[in-house]
Amino acid sequence: MKFPSRLFRRHWQALLPVMVFILFAPGLARAAVFNPETMTLANGMEVVLIENHRAPVVSHMVWYRVGAADEVPGISGIAHFLEHLMFKGTENLAPGDFSKIVARNGGNDNAFTSWDYTAYFQNIARDRLDMVMEMEADRMRNLQLSDDVVLPERDVIIEERRSRIDNSPGALLGEQMRSSLFMQHPYGRPIIGWLHEMQQLSTEDALAFYRRWYAPNNAILVVAGDITMDELKPLAEKYYGAIPAGEITARQRVLEPTQHAPRKVVLQDTRVGQPSMSRYYLAPSYRSGDPEQAAALEVLSEILGSGTTSRLYRALVIDQALATGAGSFYDPVAVDMATFGFYAVPRDGVELADLEAALDGEIAKLITDGISEDELDRARLKLLDSAVFARDSLSAAARVLGEALAVGLSVDHVESWPDRINAVTLDQVNEAAKAVLIDRQSVTGWLERPAGADGPALPTAPVTGETELH
Repeated sequence: MKFPSRLFRRHWQALLPVMVFILFAPGLARAAVFNPETMTLANGMEVVLIENHRAPVVSHMVWYRVGAADEVPGISGIAHFLEHLMFKGTENLAPGDFSKIVARNGGNDNAFTSWDYTAYFQNIARDRLDMVMEMEADRMRNLQLSDDVVLPERDVIIEERRSRIDNSPGALLGEQMRSSLFMQHPYGRPIIGWLHEMQQLSTEDALAFYRRWYAPNNAILVVAGDITMDELKPLAEKYYGAIPAGEITARQRVLEPTQHAPRKVVLQDTRVGQPSMSRYYLAPSYRSGDPEQAAALEVLSEILGSGTTSRLYRALVIDQALATGAGSFYDPVAVDMATFGFYAVPRDGVELADLEAALDGEIAKLITDGISEDELDRARLKLLDSAVFARDSLSAAARVLGEALAVGLSVDHVESWPDRINAVTLDQVNEAAKAVLIDRQSVTGWLERPAGADGPALPTAPVTGETELH
């Protein structure tokens, strides 16, 4: 499987706020942002179409309702490993041919894994859609694996872990923070897996995971672009409708126990080029909690940490001159609990303890005084304005709807998001802050270079949480 280019990574990162912003509600239908059409095949596979006739191209995505949090304990990393192995061929395609064929036809393809889903996509000319649908349907049930292709690919993902996690102090700290935040829930497992378990992954493990989860009735087809449902329906029925439904068991997720004490993780590494601090809080998602509270948290994150006009940036970077950067993050798109977090990067000579104390002071001020009506109005307007731009992107439309359905939300939930944001009140935001920003449900992380350390330092970014793995 190919790694996306840096430009492609930046493209997805830029879309993430839009994906979260749009992800919830019937108002979008009235606002005509997506207006998707839906149907369900006889075998249970959901089909979603977002028409966009600005160019003769389509974005074709297949989402599976399975991710790293659905793995059996002891075989962490198998969901992401199987994502790689899905490019290793069938009776009709030799290993690696899938992507070569897409590229020869002027398209691009890739895949990604999160805790709750795995998705595969191709962006291609509309007259090549039936070709990629045929290939994607083929590997949905006809994947062929043997030790000859599985074991070398296992070496690939182990090297990926070493390069992306083990050689990155920030990634290591984020991994440790998540495993501390989620004491029992599998969201505390790294998507790529723990190294000692990855080294034992086998062909049998991959095939068992594939047979259990990869079936049309556990998948969602999302197509965005220059095609109508009258054109898409016969293609979906021809290629995906011919695959028998599988025996899919319900997801088995354990509940996170009550947390009684805050935790702190300090990672010192001679490779750290820029110290930083982060804070994670357990938070509800749109599925695990009250949707109104989740919407209020979206507004709160916009007020506190989105951009250079946010509260944290003004307080820590401009007014107190303690940081070079500061912000917040919150992603409510999950099957179970979500994470609300903060990050800050100190100026030269500023101690992390002083920066953390300043962050604590801003949080205390928020809890005591709340936000203002003006802050609420500006945040809602910025969020709703962001949704307007999503209609121009085929990838964003397919991504938003596919992600929502994969975690158990509905199309109506996606389409009504503006109504929900518009309905957020001052009291709801202030109450959400008090309910979520609780010390005992938090983990604080420090990333720093040991005093007097020699050796080269690597560029390091603040820890803001991993969301998916390519």
